[in-house]
Amino acid sequence: MKTFRTVVVMLVLVLVLAGVLAAQWMAGTDRDLGEVFIRFAGYDLHTNVPRAVLALLLAGGVAWLLWRVLTLPFRAWGRHRRKQARARLIDGLDALHAGHWQKAENLLERAADDQEVGAVARVAAARAAQARGDEAAMQRQLAALRERSAPAHAILAAQLALDAGRPQDALAVLDAADVQPLPPRGLALRAEALADTAQAGEAYGLLGALKQQQALAPAALDALETRLATQSLREAADPNVLAERWEALTKPLRQQSPVVAAYAERAAALRWEDAATRSIEQALEARWDEDLVALYGRLPVAKLDSRRASAQHWLQAHPASPALLVALGRLARQQGQWTQAQEFLHRAVAQGAGADAWEELGMGFADAGDAASAQQCYANALKTKRGEAATQLAVRDMKQAIHDEAVMEERDAHGLPRLRD
Repeated sequence: MKTFRTVVVMLVLVLVLAGVLAAQWMAGTDRDLGEVFIRFAGYDLHTNVPRAVLALLLAGGVAWLLWRVLTLPFRAWGRHRRKQARARLIDGLDALHAGHWQKAENLLERAADDQEVGAVARVAAARAAQARGDEAAMQRQLAALRERSAPAHAILAAQLALDAGRPQDALAVLDAADVQPLPPRGLALRAEALADTAQAGEAYGLLGALKQQQALAPAALDALETRLATQSLREAADPNVLAERWEALTKPLRQQSPVVAAYAERAAALRWEDAATRSIEQALEARWDEDLVALYGRLPVAKLDSRRASAQHWLQAHPASPALLVALGRLARQQGQWTQAQEFLHRAVAQGAGADAWEELGMGFADAGDAASAQQCYANALKTKRGEAATQLAVRDMKQAIHDEAVMEERDAHGLPRLRD
């Protein structure tokens, strides 16, 4: 504030000094200041150039002052209307937050007449109409918003379309030429729409822009990245596309269980067996995961010998892993080694494997011709899914049950015992 006053004082002093110098300069009788002759309506005016300039400036100042005075009521009315529009906008948003949908829509629709807050008011009014279930009113608000602000209309229309399960309509709105470039919220909605229309690969390409513009919170962005990576792998049409998308992922992402599972399952479906098994093996070497171990045993691929050898190697470090024991039992059963499969599966049940182990036992007993035991195993699978206690099999005695519950000492990759906390 002090700086502003100092500048004003200096300007006044400069103007006064300039006026004094101009008066001294014009006072000289020997100076040629030019002459101006004006003849208008029979009157002749004669003066010099500086006086004519001053007269023009004075006339302009008087005209400007008259204009300000004449337009004062209109400007005052405009300020009053803007103030009222903002008050209605505030009250409307407060009513919308409180759930007074009809009141909010009325206030916001009246506030929408203001040029500056009209777009915001229309968006909120459309939300109020949606909340009270008036589709016609919502479409009317959307049409009015489209005329006021195309980007705001595109974001709201796309969100409403996604909420209604119409991702194609959302993409059509967001891809319109008059809303480009999309704001951060528009990019996030476009990524959601692409994912919902089985175009996760293209949606994954938007993550860079979403990160740069901070369109989502870090946790939400990480969740979206994992979801798009997983879905894009599942949507790969051939092994080349699958490999390209897998290599495009970051190293931490390639170690996440859902992403690895999606890659392995899609590779197995495309008959790319080596890639399917290798991806899970590498992920498990980096970090143990029960879900991936279970998937390793369920993969619809051959390579039974190598898969079982890997599982046997992991058993040294994870002897009490229910998923690993089930996987070993399933692999042994598929190899025709039912006696060994039973041992693994009974140990898995004792370690809490649940329905998966009982189903494998049922399949094994059925293949072996023991229908009664198979039926009991299937019944136990249903019981465990419902949270009920399973029935002990008649083929297992007390000694075998104790052996099943015993847990071998866990050892690390070097064969050394693991220290427990």
